[in-house]
Amino acid sequence: MSLLHLQERFACLHQPAVMATVFWDSEGIVWIDYLEHGRTITGTYYADLIGKCRAALKEKRRGKLRRGVLFHQDNAPAHTSSQALTAVRNAGFELLCHTSYSPDLAPSDFYLFPKLKKFIKGQKFADDDDVICIASDWLEDQDQEFFYSGIRASENCWTKCISVEGDYVEK
Repeated sequence: MSLLHLQERFACLHQPAVMATVFWDSEGIVWIDYLEHGRTITGTYYADLIGKCRAALKEKRRGKLRRGVLFHQDNAPAHTSSQALTAVRNAGFELLCHTSYSPDLAPSDFYLFPKLKKFIKGQKFADDDDVICIASDWLEDQDQEFFYSGIRASENCWTKCISVEGDYVEK
């Protein structure tokens, strides 16, 4: 089985918030979705994103689906809905457990989004499209080493979590 780690998480990029769902692995961005204002992420919406992510993965990472995909997501209600869990299974992904109240285990929370927020801090945006363009460009411009480092950093967090038997781990 190939150790491919995908992470999904939402980010507030400016006020009012632009919500992004980013699926990424050690090689880079697999799929990004920006939620329209007024919509919420439901199990059905998220299940649809899983399918789009699988299609993007098939195109961008040839052969990884055959070798197996380890899929990591947090335990937000939309992610743990029956529709979402069915979509994960139908995609052929093996779901990794995420302990409750442990954002320190999600690479997007401690690595990807803090770096993105630091990059956009202090910038003025004309509208949501401007934010989306800047964020997408920054994410796509990161090299493979950037993403690999984020995944490797998660290994240290998981090791700490195991050593404290699932208790909350500070950085």
